[in-house]
Amino acid sequence: MIVWNHFPQGEHRTQCPICQRRDKSLGVSVFSHESAVAHCFRCGYVETRRPQRELTPAEREAYKRRMDAMRQQHDAEQRERQAAAASIATIRWAAAKPVQTHPYLERKAVMAHGLRLEGDMLLIPLRDSAGTLMSLQTIAADGTKRFVPGGRTRGCYHPIGRPAGRLVVAEGYATAATIHEDTGQAVAVAFNAGNLLPVAQALRGKYPGMELVIAADDDWQTDGNPGLTAARKAAQEVGALLAVPDFAGLDRGLKDSDFNDLRRLAQKEAAV
Repeated sequence: MIVWNHFPQGEHRTQCPICQRRDKSLGVSVFSHESAVAHCFRCGYVETRRPQRELTPAEREAYKRRMDAMRQQHDAEQRERQAAAASIATIRWAAAKPVQTHPYLERKAVMAHGLRLEGDMLLIPLRDSAGTLMSLQTIAADGTKRFVPGGRTRGCYHPIGRPAGRLVVAEGYATAATIHEDTGQAVAVAFNAGNLLPVAQALRGKYPGMELVIAADDDWQTDGNPGLTAARKAAQEVGALLAVPDFAGLDRGLKDSDFNDLRRLAQKEAAV
């Protein structure tokens, strides 16, 4: 997938063809016209252009040093971006106002738990396990979601409620708010399926004796069901329980996948 002839001999940084992040996380080392290697420091993708002969021990050691240096540079740049994003998030959060109402909350039929309002956008804070504000998620009136560019998301979450024996981890805000409002349990918003495991690991480290529950999004119309797959993996890795929305007996729509969808659908059918 790497077009090797686009790169002259030497060290290069570019966009990874797999994760396609804008931070140029793909390090490319071109040793000669027939020998090169590329490695993404973010997603782990590796591609090599092999020579007719094996690399010598000296060449392998030189490659290792080059990649280590590029990785350190990438990590330092990422830390700088995350620190800048955290500063921006802190300023925006301090200037934001309390939430009275919002079209997204009304549409999802949930309350505002620890949210603020910036113009017509909801602000949801992303905090690390120490409670430090790292970034923000914005939700527009039409439901469009964005994160502060460059901000850290991995392992960060938004807590709803105080943990007392059991703590639930869910993907989106509306799902987490629904679970909290229906059960009274504390819930952590992980924001996406890929962050379920990092958040679960962070919470397991913070609350080693806590019973954790991973609330899955059942993406039944998506190949591989990424929501359920990620939730199962997270539950297995940290020894958590798994909760899956059960739409049995309901006229489930193609987009009904999470606990918020389940509640609104059940309420709608009960009112008929």
